Amino acid sequence: MATTRTATTQWQGSLLEGAGQVSLESSGLGTFDVTWASRAEEPNGRTSPEELIAAAHSSCFSMALSSALAKAGNPPERLTTTAQVTFQPGEGITGVHLTVEGTVPGISEEQFVEAAEGAKANCPVSKALTGTTITLDARLA
Repeated sequence: MATTRTATTQWQGSLLEGAGQVSLESSGLGTFDVTWASRAEEPNGRTSPEELIAAAHSSCFSMALSSALAKAGNPPERLTTTAQVTFQPGEGITGVHLTVEGTVPGISEEQFVEAAEGAKANCPVSKALTGTTITLDARLA
């Protein structure tokens, strides 16, 4: 069954001087401030589209990797994934770098890296970001 998730942004003012708030409507978990400065300079307590993409990518990748490892007979004890999304003003999102460290009994480093590469290629967020270069560092704890 398909699911749909919703977020809504209210923006006021111009790009450089304006500000907005993005609300996570589906979950109701919160409303977060966003500005051009928080996107292109320092966050200063506000979020950005890139941070939200990083959150989506790190969680999706972790789910995909966990599933692949379990299907291969080696469910992970723990996966820690960080996604870094790079934004270049005037150019856009120029890349995503995933770093994952896992505790997975019964597999080699090589098997873990292979599973991580598969998750990188096949998680739905990676597929949605196919116009962007996605790199990966994977290692066992």
